[in-house]
Amino acid sequence: MTAPRRHRHRLLGAALTLSASLLAAMPGTAGAAPGQDAPDNHEMGASIRAHDGVAPAGLAPASVDASVPGIDVSSYQGNVNWASYWSAGKRFAYVKATEGTGYQNAYFSQQYTGSYNVGMIRGAYHYGRPDLSGGAAQADYFVAHGGGWSKDGKTLPGTLDIEWGPDNACYGKTPAQMVAWIKAFSDEYHAKTTRWPVIYTATSWWSQCTANTGDFSSTNPLWVARYASSAGTLPYHWGFYTFWQYSSSPIDQDTFSADISRLKVLATG
Repeated sequence: MTAPRRHRHRLLGAALTLSASLLAAMPGTAGAAPGQDAPDNHEMGASIRAHDGVAPAGLAPASVDASVPGIDVSSYQGNVNWASYWSAGKRFAYVKATEGTGYQNAYFSQQYTGSYNVGMIRGAYHYGRPDLSGGAAQADYFVAHGGGWSKDGKTLPGTLDIEWGPDNACYGKTPAQMVAWIKAFSDEYHAKTTRWPVIYTATSWWSQCTANTGDFSSTNPLWVARYASSAGTLPYHWGFYTFWQYSSSPIDQDTFSADISRLKVLATG
């Protein structure tokens, strides 16, 4: 027997509600579509692009003599076809592992292991959230959930991604407090892994939120984000960058500042 129209409408509404609930529960879909941020999951450089703007899509770096091309990914890329990126010449990758002390990338295993399996030198990154907990606590969480380091020649030191906060540019911290938070993360990561973490940031954010009062140039490799044909002025006291994220199209594009032999040195420590 065919259900009355009002009952059919109720059944259809219930089915749509159930479908939406199931979709929201799927890894990598809850709270955001690919390329969008969620409250507890932010992709590398999203706030930097919003603040600093971007160059024309796919703009290649200028005047880079010896360099190695790579990419970085997060849950928004889902399962990555690593063989295609290897064929396109990418030789290293950074994969988001964690954020704060409560978020883990649901696609981390596929992305981290997959990049390794095709031959890439890869590393993990942590999206720093100074508004949620201390730097040392977040370094511990990062190391415990994929951000560690091993001297296998294929694993890069972990990266701290520090950029504009979702609610407050400097996470409500003074420059002195921000420098202390970054130092606590860096010191704890070093204590746990023997490696100093790479620091990923933008010059404009660093100037605003540290007031150029913290000098990490003698310990931490710099990964600068600037979507233009040159890396431009670097954050305080760094004389050169180790990595440069120069584009986000069609995926985050990065370059290592020297040849592949030096990238292997960075991986082996």
